[in-house]
Formats: sequence, structure tokens, C-alpha cells
Amino acid sequence: MSGMDDQAQNELPIARARFELVFNIAVHLTTRMKRILSVLMFLACAGAAPLHAANRGDEVVIVYNTRMPESKAVADYYAQRRLVPTNQIFGFALSTSDDMSRAEFRDALQKPLAQLLERNKLWHVGSRIVPATTNKTAHVEWKVVESKVRYAVLCYGVPFRIQRDPNLQEEGMENLRPEMRRNEAAVDSELVLLPLLEQNLPLSGPLRNPVYTTTNSALLQPTNGVLLVSRLDGPSPEIARSLVDKAMEAEANGLWGRAYFDLRNITDPAYKMGDDWIRNASEICRHLGFETIVDENPGTFPAGFPMSQIAIYMGWYDETVSGPFAQPVVEFVPGAFAYHLHSFSAAALRSPTRNWVGPLLAKGATITMGCVDEPYLAGTPDVAVFASRFLFYGFSFGEAAWTAQPVVSWQTTVVGDPLYQPGAQDLDQLHLTLENRHSRLVDWFYLRLMNANIANNKQPMGGAAAFLEQLGNTKHSAILSEKLADLYAALGKPSSSVYTYTEALKLDPSPQQSIRLLLTLGEKLAALDRQQEAYDAYQALLREFPTYPDKLSVYRKLVVLAQKLNKQTDAEKYEAEIRELSPPPKL
Repeated sequence: MSGMDDQAQNELPIARARFELVFNIAVHLTTRMKRILSVLMFLACAGAAPLHAANRGDEVVIVYNTRMPESKAVADYYAQRRLVPTNQIFGFALSTSDDMSRAEFRDALQKPLAQLLERNKLWHVGSRIVPATTNKTAHVEWKVVESKVRYAVLCYGVPFRIQRDPNLQEEGMENLRPEMRRNEAAVDSELVLLPLLEQNLPLSGPLRNPVYTTTNSALLQPTNGVLLVSRLDGPSPEIARSLVDKAMEAEANGLWGRAYFDLRNITDPAYKMGDDWIRNASEICRHLGFETIVDENPGTFPAGFPMSQIAIYMGWYDETVSGPFAQPVVEFVPGAFAYHLHSFSAAALRSPTRNWVGPLLAKGATITMGCVDEPYLAGTPDVAVFASRFLFYGFSFGEAAWTAQPVVSWQTTVVGDPLYQPGAQDLDQLHLTLENRHSRLVDWFYLRLMNANIANNKQPMGGAAAFLEQLGNTKHSAILSEKLADLYAALGKPSSSVYTYTEALKLDPSPQQSIRLLLTLGEKLAALDRQQEAYDAYQALLREFPTYPDKLSVYRKLVVLAQKLNKQTDAEKYEAEIRELSPPPKL
């Protein structure tokens, strides 16, 4: 995060006051896990989800831009899919660019929306007397006191950034740090406080989020000062519409796949918090049974990293989409959450190539978050809170996204269907449904079961391997066979491991899983001094995946093996390939 010294990172001014990020999700999670492990175990219990209205579409208002036909089309599509009443769909004549002025936001969107909500009896603003305190006299406060709605969905075409108003002067601005004397913001983050519109809250700098870290979804109401705002948006209207389709598919079938976390392994106190959030999120996913991969290297995942069947991705800190996510095809599963922490990750939300939010959506992510302008680290989403609320407590995406925001009236935009709630599924029932349908997704159920048991010390790795050996699905599943091979490797059974990786390759793995299996086989076979088989594995990778982005590392392995196997002609060929692909030496 740019432009802020260490002290500023650790003491972010919030609307004439200071707040500290003292919530330690790791400690909280560990303590809670110990108390409820008997309830958490996968086959023994059903998922517990918050209570909501029978038709959750009744809780939603939809906002679109009347100057863009595509915006209304997205609005109508979402309303049809989620059964949102027609009197809760509102169109406003807005700018057709990404940005809107402060005046336009106030006069063309914020105030008209509040008036329509009142006029349509979707909420009611009333007054209450706030008793005197040491620093304030008693006063009357106007706010939403009744509400039928909780969510607002902004559709493709609604601007996502409010421009800075250089002429805005507010009382107390001089008390803010210079870098906080700004009034630009994400439209989403500003609209969150719509229930408090009559209080004339300050616009300069961020405001403390009153529901940050809450574990009670019943508190996430306009009567408590927050409207849960997200948007169906992205590089095209088609992508925007697909977000609800993929969300509903994951609600029906479960959110299954692997979880990837990209740390920087950073110790600088000004930035360590970002690593801590991501690391703690990875521990939550590991305890919940996701196949969890954590990269501790300072750089981001390299392009050749075989990232398969992605359900969760969290990482930092490249300016523009990179590594596996810049490849032509990315293996996001339906319902996947992908988030890259960067100051300007959503600055070009509708571009398929710039920054992160747009490209992640273009490559298939279902839900994401990002910043439209510099937030500074403490003003970005706490992804550990998000992971616990979304994956453990069973919050909807909209609920989890806004409980993860330390501040509002700031820079975060939330993209995806806010009603998306994969944690609402009864896991026992889902398991039976998948079994009855003979769905291959049931393999992920068994994988999470075993991973949760191992992570929570309910089953040793040897016991998990024995379970997979006896499970009929394993012989037909690349997912479970790869897991069994991983367990054999961890248990010191290299020959069994190699055999099982080989079998997994025959079971229709995904392309990225195939690459991972071939790379792993090459490494394991070479360690067993089975040089010809290792050589064959690496050659198979290059033959079957000619566009693999890290051919250079494969050629280097092949040169060594070719020399050991006395394949001098092959060694010379691969050395020539290495020279061609190697970057020129720095002068």
C-alpha cells in the first residue's frame, strides 16, 4: 500500500476518531474450534445456517442505469432468478462511465433511492432521542427504524467510483491525517450507510464499520445502520448475469474444490497484517477440510504453478493480474471466491486485463472484492473474518463481505450475488443428493471429510489412507487417488505413492491437475532413481500441454535426465531450448 508511513499504517484515523484492529481471528477460531469440533465433523452434522425469509429475493432492491439497456437486462435477469418483486427494481439516469461526481451520486442515486424505499414502504425512517454523554448533549437522531429489505444489488452500468470533490470542506477535517483528507469512495461502500442518510455523516476519510466482525447475521439490518450492497458487474453484461447462475449452481451442488493462499512472508510491521489475514483465512479453510495450498514465497504464484479446481483464492501483491490467473483458461469452480489484495484491484472493474477484479471475473470467479482507489492496508477487507463468516458461520456473501470491512464510506466494492450462501446447505442431505445422482462431486465431499479429520486431529494420516483404500470411489476418482498418493508420500511409501499418482492420471483429471500429477511424478521417480520413467513423465507434459508457460524449468530437468541416460542428442536439443527461452543476462 503506497503513501503511508509505519505509524499511519498502524493508526488509521477514522472520522475524527481512532480505531484499532484488535480482533484476532486465529485465536478466536482456535478457541471456538476446540469447543465445537464434535459439531463440526463433516459426516456427523448438517451445516448450520442463519435464518432468513422464505423467499430471500424479498429482501433485495435492485438498482440499474436507465441510460444503458444492458443494465436493465441484468437487473431483470437477476430479479427473475432470485424472485425479486417488481416494485423493488429501480432505475436511475446515471453516468455511463465508471465514475460519477459527488453531486451526481447524492442527487441522482443516493437521495432518490432513499426516497423510493420510503415511498414504497420498503423501509421507514424515524427519530429517537440519544441521551447526553460526557462529550455530547442529548439530541434527536434520524435513521431507518423499520425495514423489509437488507440487500441492494447494483447492476452492470451503475458507476462504481465517486470522484473526489476538491471543494468539499467539512468541520474537523484538519484533525485528519493529510492522506485521509479525501472524499472519493466506492459507490458500494458509500451506499452501505444509506440507512443513516439523515445523519449527514462526514464524507472525508473512512468511517468505522458498525458491524465489522459481528457473528450474528440478525444484526446486519438497515435498522442497525447498514444496507448490504453488492453489484452484478464485470467486463461484460454476460459475465455480470453469469454471477447469479454460478452462485445458484454452487448453492445446489455445494462449493467444492481447492483453496490457494499466496503470502508474502513479510515481517515489516506496516504490512504484516495483510499476511496475517490471509494466513488465518488459510487455517480456517484447512480446518474446514479444503485441500489447502499456501505459498510462503515473497512473489506471487508463478505462471507455471498448476492451480486446479479453484474454490478459494486469496493473495497479494501484484498490480495487475499475473501468474496462473493471466493464462487463457483458469480452473475456477462454480461459486469460487477469488480476491487479490492490492490498492487498486478494482480500479478498472470492467476491464478483462487490467488490475484484478475484472480479470478474475472474466476468468470465471463468482464472487470477489476489491478497491477502486487507495484504501491503505487497514482499510481493506479482513479476509480471515470473511472466510470464517462465509464458510463456517454460513453467512451469505453480502453478509460476510460487509462484516469483513473494518471501514465503510471508503474504497471497497463487492462484486457478486449477495444472496449466495453455499453454507446454507445441509451437508448430510447434500451428500445423499450427490450420491443418488451419481455425481462426481461427491468425491470432494470425501476429500473434505478426510482433510477435516486430519486437520482437527480426529484421524491420523494412516487411518485416512486406509479409508481411501477401502472407499470404492477412489478407484474411479483422480481427486481421491491423488490424495491417497499424497498420503502415501507423507507416510514414507514412495513406491505406493508413484503407483497411485500414475493411476490418477488415467482417471480423467482436469488439465491443471494433470500437469501437477506429471510434475510430481517426474520429481518422485527421479528421487527413486527411476530416471527413464521420470524422463517420460516430463516429456509427456511437454507433449500433452505444448503451451505450458514454464517449459524452461522442464527443459532443465530433462537435460539432467538425458545426460544420466546417455541421451546426448536429446540433451543438446534441450540445452538449445534453454538458451532460447532464458532471459538475456543483465548488463
